[in-house]
Amino acid sequence: MEKTTNILAKPIGANTGTSSNGTNANGKARTNVQGIVVNGIIAALYIAVSAAIAPFGFSQIQFRVSEMFNHLVVFNKKYIFGIILGVFLTNLLFSPMKAYDLIFGVGQSLIALLVTIVCARFIKRIWVRMVVNTLVFTFTMFMIALELHLALGFPFLFTWLTTAAGEFVVMAVGMPVMYAINKRIHFEKMV
Repeated sequence: MEKTTNILAKPIGANTGTSSNGTNANGKARTNVQGIVVNGIIAALYIAVSAAIAPFGFSQIQFRVSEMFNHLVVFNKKYIFGIILGVFLTNLLFSPMKAYDLIFGVGQSLIALLVTIVCARFIKRIWVRMVVNTLVFTFTMFMIALELHLALGFPFLFTWLTTAAGEFVVMAVGMPVMYAINKRIHFEKMV
């Protein structure tokens, strides 16, 4: 009769490549779960901050304070998932123009974040990355201006100017805020 080994009878970590804390030899499982949890928290914070200022986040003049979370990608590109999820759910839950905002709003955030991530490969200093991120987000507000032009008939150039100005202010104010928070909790190591 052939002897079978019950894998459940083995002590945790014995010849299975896992340790007692549930990670494999290089800690991958723990970091994957941690990354998912942290991105979920980022999405929830984005939604909560957006909800608090909802009337000012969806008009011709926008001050969506939660946009300062966009600076997280300058510390670690993995934050893109939490930010995009936060933008998507915020637009789904609170936008008066859901269909437009789900396409243009999420699209603008995704494009700007990806451009920033690519630029960050060539820029080592965090402050320079944040300035570039601010400028990229400010410039790409033309997509939001186009959305408001198509959906509500707002004049494109004036709307681009007003939405870009609001985005610039939020992102510029967000730079020292996110930098100061990073000094305490080290964003680059959280995901």
